[in-house]
Amino acid sequence: MPKRDDLDLDYFKEKLLKEKARIEKEIADVEAEINTIAAEDEIDDVEDMAELAVDNDRDQGVLQTLKQELHDVEEALKKIAEGTYGFDEKTGEPISKERLEAYPAARTAA
Repeated sequence: MPKRDDLDLDYFKEKLLKEKARIEKEIADVEAEINTIAAEDEIDDVEDMAELAVDNDRDQGVLQTLKQELHDVEEALKKIAEGTYGFDEKTGEPISKERLEAYPAARTAA
């Protein structure tokens, strides 16, 4: 697979590093919220317990999504280092600059 000479890899690397930092902060925030909910020991009300369970389920879903986004960003950074960034993982075709601009961690052209 040839290297993409039409992309400013330093630009995309910087975008990805900023995105990685943002996601890592969000993960830390969500994990802190989950730990706060888990530490609640003064819950007497069934409604409060149910609400906390719903909040915890939501937070767990958000956490999984953030971890997948982080994985995608880390994979994109790895591809930049390897010289394989910007190619569709399924077809091997180049991913458009517009798509990469919108979502730098894109793994496919579509």
